[in-house]
Amino acid sequence: MDKGFLTQDQLNEAMKVQQQTKEPDLGKVLVQLNMVGEREVLQAKAQEMNIGFVDLDRVEVESAARNVVPERIVKSHNVLPVRKDGGVLYLAMSNPSNIQAMDDVRMASGLRVVPVLAVPGAIEDAIRKYYSAQSSGASVEAATPAGQTSYQSDLRTAIAQAGVQQRDDDIVDAEAEKMAEQAPIIKLSNALIQQAIADRASDIHVEPQAKSVRVRYRIDGVLMEAMTVPRNLMAPLISRFKIMADMNIAERRIPQDGRIEVRHNNKDFDLRVSSIPTPFGEKIVMRILDKSSVMIGLNKLGFLDENMLKIEEIVSQPNGMFLCTGPTGSGKSTTLYSCLNILNTIGVNIVTAEDPIEYQLPGVNQVQMNRKAGLTFATALRAFLRQDPDIMMVGEIRDLETAEIAIESSLTGHMVLSTIHTNDAPSTTLRMIDMGVEPYLIAATVTGVLAQRLGRRVDQDHKEQYEVAAADLVRFGFKPNDPEEKVALYRGVPHESNRMTGYRGRTGFHELMVMNAEIAEMVVRRSPVNDIREAARANGMHELKEDGLQKVLSGVTTPEEVMRVVFTAGF
Repeated sequence: MDKGFLTQDQLNEAMKVQQQTKEPDLGKVLVQLNMVGEREVLQAKAQEMNIGFVDLDRVEVESAARNVVPERIVKSHNVLPVRKDGGVLYLAMSNPSNIQAMDDVRMASGLRVVPVLAVPGAIEDAIRKYYSAQSSGASVEAATPAGQTSYQSDLRTAIAQAGVQQRDDDIVDAEAEKMAEQAPIIKLSNALIQQAIADRASDIHVEPQAKSVRVRYRIDGVLMEAMTVPRNLMAPLISRFKIMADMNIAERRIPQDGRIEVRHNNKDFDLRVSSIPTPFGEKIVMRILDKSSVMIGLNKLGFLDENMLKIEEIVSQPNGMFLCTGPTGSGKSTTLYSCLNILNTIGVNIVTAEDPIEYQLPGVNQVQMNRKAGLTFATALRAFLRQDPDIMMVGEIRDLETAEIAIESSLTGHMVLSTIHTNDAPSTTLRMIDMGVEPYLIAATVTGVLAQRLGRRVDQDHKEQYEVAAADLVRFGFKPNDPEEKVALYRGVPHESNRMTGYRGRTGFHELMVMNAEIAEMVVRRSPVNDIREAARANGMHELKEDGLQKVLSGVTTPEEVMRVVFTAGF
């Protein structure tokens, strides 16, 4: 009734019929009287039971989930594994109270089973569809969220029209190139890219296997299987991507790099393409770069207010060095670009040295590194000093030469932004000392170091509240008033819109160390990193786990996600 599917008069009539027939399930009565559909009843039940609902007519099932549960268990209980996310298996059921079915699936898969409601008939149809296809030979799957156009038909068209029989040996280059220019392969490759962008993927992995080609998308930092392509389409598909990226399709023995420009929903995207040789063929990885994402500003990157104000103050100084650290894919470039957007005014000259240039910023002079031609970060920085710069950004400080020139630039009145690879903010100074930089130069130039990670956000449209013991949060820096205290947190509810994960989008976890006189003196003395960390904490630094705790308590993410991306052995 809340959703508008049922009127009060209809409900009254159904309840009278229920009394007459003694049917305990009012939902069945409503369906039998054709007042509502079975799907609407189950959606309401899912909401009432606080579990997810999956429409199997609109969502394709992952082969990674099916492969961990034997067909006999699936058919005997009329259940269907629909998604595997780490150690969790989402199981479509018409009766989530069937403990026996969940136990059998858990024992067979070795995974934690999370039930989601589905229409019984749809489960039966899906079992026939997927398990009969699995037993009859090669299958084609595409995991497509509700409301989005599936590229599964494009793949079937490509298979039907490719005109090449399945065989064990690879297609020769000339034939692969010819097929790569045919409409079915072009349609398939374009649809695969467009679907990845629609799914908010950051990377596309095309991975040749012994008998097929696996395609995976990295969504919100986690790889998810998208589809499986028959082996006989591997060569033309890989060749098509290499042609699009202006790579040498005849060279399959060495790694190559390229770039593809695409447009989706009136937005421009760059795909950074990389290929490497593997025993089964070339693997292609495409990093999807949204050109508009660098314009979102620091306030959209998950910074706590106090950290955001400190960063704006640091980068607005006339000279100094601001360093961003973290693993690959942790959002360092996006943070630095957002800083440049703050500084990018008509009155300043900004130059950047990048490898590669990920985003093009209007008003910023960006230089692409070219090692073969001798253009490295160090040589670019030397040239920048003769270009009358105010602000310089160098993609990464990798060696002593680059570090020394960056420091020299800072000492001569320039603001320098860069990245460096360390696990946390306090250890950055020691990393530079290990490179050979004199400690007094670090103390004199580094004004701030930001360590960051990216973790998944709880789906704010589909979440539930739950309680945990306060003692479970102590490892994150939580200080409970009472050992028996309970803390209310939020977690996502599996839903079609979040691909049954409960997460949608990502947020940053940050650790900002602002250099002061005490920390500078400790750097000069080469103090242990733990002493520097304690001094930074006393100066207001929140560690990564503490920043994560703030976002857990505010319902932005979960303790499990903070553990996944922040904690390492020994910490």
